[in-house]
Amino acid sequence: MDGMRGARPYAPGARTRVSAALLGAALLLTGCSSAGGDDDGHGGGANAAVTQQPEDSDPYWVNPDSRAARQVAAYTEAGRTADAERVRRIAEQPTGEWIGPENPEQEARGFTEAAAKAGRTALLVLYDIPHRDCGQYSQGGAADGDGYRAWIDGVARGIGDRAATVVLEPDAVLHLVDGCTPEEFREERYDLLQGAVTRLKSLKNTKVYLDAGNAGWGHPDQIFEPLRRAGVERADGFAVNVSNFYSTEDSLAYGRQLSAKVGGKHFVIDTSRNGNGPYTGGDPGERWCNPPGRALGEPPTTRTADPLVDAYLWVKRPGESDGTCKGGPKAGEWWEEYALRLAAASE
Repeated sequence: MDGMRGARPYAPGARTRVSAALLGAALLLTGCSSAGGDDDGHGGGANAAVTQQPEDSDPYWVNPDSRAARQVAAYTEAGRTADAERVRRIAEQPTGEWIGPENPEQEARGFTEAAAKAGRTALLVLYDIPHRDCGQYSQGGAADGDGYRAWIDGVARGIGDRAATVVLEPDAVLHLVDGCTPEEFREERYDLLQGAVTRLKSLKNTKVYLDAGNAGWGHPDQIFEPLRRAGVERADGFAVNVSNFYSTEDSLAYGRQLSAKVGGKHFVIDTSRNGNGPYTGGDPGERWCNPPGRALGEPPTTRTADPLVDAYLWVKRPGESDGTCKGGPKAGEWWEEYALRLAAASE
């Protein structure tokens, strides 16, 4: 059926990763703090630094050195004020920091320390499960189960007691359900996900949401038992619509149905690019990949339309490619033109 597989999240490349030292420098340069900017938490004008959103509605950390923030600075320097203000719509919102495969402890420590200095919570995305993405645009992941367990341990050491919200392994459970993951790896994947949830929930201030697909791939009846086997009952809940485009209304309906089947668990929704809903043209197998005519969705917030929904989040970073389709660069690379189109469509 169309949309059976979830939208492939991207594989973070070297340029997506920011060390602890660079993050600290960025904070010093921008004066980023929980009290930064004007009274509403925003800077004033095209030359203002990217600062944090008001904590009472959005407790998540805005990275002042994100690629969107750097694009704002470049446009401002070039005198492209209108384009700078468009991309600022992205740069001023907290987005997921996707931890890379090589230095998980250093990266997790850098992001959570920077967030703590700003009085905020880091939003982290863990995407390194072995046999990831079934050989598609974001293929890769840890070499084996032992490598994955060591990687999760590194992330956990990096987070420590600092506040973090983790979206765990986009598509990993979904690909167990749709048959994409080879049978010989399925039991191991369940074990790895259970172990990851247990390790992360042993931390003092970490919330964990296990990815649970989206409103267009199938039905909650198909995934609720696999979610249980993957450890959702020990997690804080599950995530829906990660890197996808289904409307918040459709995502709420899907999440509510699924919640009722897993003990009333709460959930979060990725609203980063769902402002115009899903794309319905072109090849049905790649409607998820850099679709035209999409728009930014609801800004990240913990003030949601449903008591079961803990937050609207921007898990996928708007402006970063889904893969080498429709003229895009490799998965995870910044695509300036696409960022501008997303922001302009939201005006």
